[in-house]
Amino acid sequence: MTERKKILLRLDPAVHDALARWAADELRSTNAQIEFLLRRALADAGRMPASASGMRGPGRPRKAARDAGRGNTGDGDAADDAEGPPRGGDGD
Repeated sequence: MTERKKILLRLDPAVHDALARWAADELRSTNAQIEFLLRRALADAGRMPASASGMRGPGRPRKAARDAGRGNTGDGDAADDAEGPPRGGDGD
């Protein structure tokens, strides 16, 4: 993956607060919300570079992706995904 550019962005505090609330509503960080809006503006203006990589969807990565390599199935079954010995019974 190409290294991402870092920029300093100065915003009016009220604009930043509005962006932060909007980002929270869509389960994004403020940074991801700004990038999402910039990408949408570029696409709407017909200026999105073909070489631009896609964005990940909103919210946290799926459990299977986060827990890759930990033995979790990611199917949402907490009993299967729990660490340690199986529960229940008398331990025999």
